[in-house]
Amino acid sequence: MMERTCALVTGASSGIGEQYCRVLAARCDRIIAVARRAERLEALAAELAGQCEIIPVIADLTSVEGVARTIEALRQKGPVTYLINNAGFSTLGPFASSSIEDEMAMIRVHVDASVQLCRAALPFMLEAGQGTVINVASIGGLLPMRNTAVYGACKAFLASFSRSLQEEVSGQGVRVQCLCPGFTHTEIHHTEHFAGFDKSRFPEEMWMTVEEVVAISLDRLDSGEVVVVPGEMNVNLVRGALQQQVDSVQ
Repeated sequence: MMERTCALVTGASSGIGEQYCRVLAARCDRIIAVARRAERLEALAAELAGQCEIIPVIADLTSVEGVARTIEALRQKGPVTYLINNAGFSTLGPFASSSIEDEMAMIRVHVDASVQLCRAALPFMLEAGQGTVINVASIGGLLPMRNTAVYGACKAFLASFSRSLQEEVSGQGVRVQCLCPGFTHTEIHHTEHFAGFDKSRFPEEMWMTVEEVVAISLDRLDSGEVVVVPGEMNVNLVRGALQQQVDSVQ
């Protein structure tokens, strides 16, 4: 058994990642919080200091150096009971006119970093006979969405990877989940990539809070579900898209 309960959360400085840290602080002795913004991580560490130890790791997971720094923190401060691969961003616009540098950076943070961190954490979980991996994806990985082609493909990879990984570790005490939220109130829509995005075009009932999304994720860990889609409206959207795919197969 692991001596300490430890979590590693990427994208921990805001949004869903920050909320995972707040909730897991009550379950963990230590959280390795990974993000690019040092001041945000320091504020989070101060806020949660009375609940658990926060280890801030300033790292850009689009870079080889950032991933290496995070894996080294895992080795020195872990092993981890929870691995939350949440870091990410999205571009918005037609792929044919997009910045290939931005698209490749998105693949590195969503796909490459998640796979490398899973590979670093999983052997310790299997040895201990316990552990949880949550790969944060999106309903965009389960249905086609215009102007986010690479983002959707990255999230589809995480869903497929998580399903297969759960099959591999079944019966060994390790749980794998792929969380696929829909529209969520986070800072992803406030970046330069979303300069032309108008949130008000979508009705409020389509949006969820990070508190709701993370609560559903953690509540479903014992359900056996690998791909978790929070929110009834999101579930119906995915069901409709999947049915269309089935109907199109001849």
